[in-house]
Amino acid sequence: MLVLADGRFPAGGHAHSGGAEAAVDAGRIRDAATLSDFCRGRLHTAGLVAAALAAAAAAGLDPLLLDEAADARTPSPALRVTARRLGRQMMRAARAVWPSPELDALAAARPRGVHQPVVLGLAARAAGLTPLDAAHAAGYESVSAPATAAVRLLGLDPFQATAVLARLAPALDRVAGQAAVAAQQALHDGVDALPAASAPLLDIAAERHAGWPVRLFAS
Repeated sequence: MLVLADGRFPAGGHAHSGGAEAAVDAGRIRDAATLSDFCRGRLHTAGLVAAALAAAAAAGLDPLLLDEAADARTPSPALRVTARRLGRQMMRAARAVWPSPELDALAAARPRGVHQPVVLGLAARAAGLTPLDAAHAAGYESVSAPATAAVRLLGLDPFQATAVLARLAPALDRVAGQAAVAAQQALHDGVDALPAASAPLLDIAAERHAGWPVRLFAS
């Protein structure tokens, strides 16, 4: 799990801000306190959805159904494109590190890419991790990307950004646990049992950001 959640894992995440670049431009992230608010909100919305999708994939739910569920939970076209781009890169990395017939089959079925949380969950499964492990990795990724980006965008003290993440640990544990429970329920009741928490400001900001002629991050 440490490898999967590591920002140096070659899955392309370092080039994406998780919405932080647009939030900095809009004045919603200005310092460590507002970064904490942003990350907490992202964790309980987009982070929860990603964690549940990853946990469900790790639990053995059909990844093609999960990919469709991810599409339905991602109203922003720009974020759908980003999720699939990151999914393709993670698929390449995961197949190299943890060769798996399930990853190979998914790559063949969706050559244009699968939503990244679904690939992350299947990679966790290939690595022998649990659905809760996958949920933790996805949830952590949802807040670590904005925190890392804020250091570059604002010149924020890296110690402050790390403190933001550390203080979110109890909330991350709760979100991961909620996601893992939802994934188990989805095994019996289908993908509609997975969370569908929305974050309209993230969607709107993603569409604006996609139209910028100059930007530091891809999304």
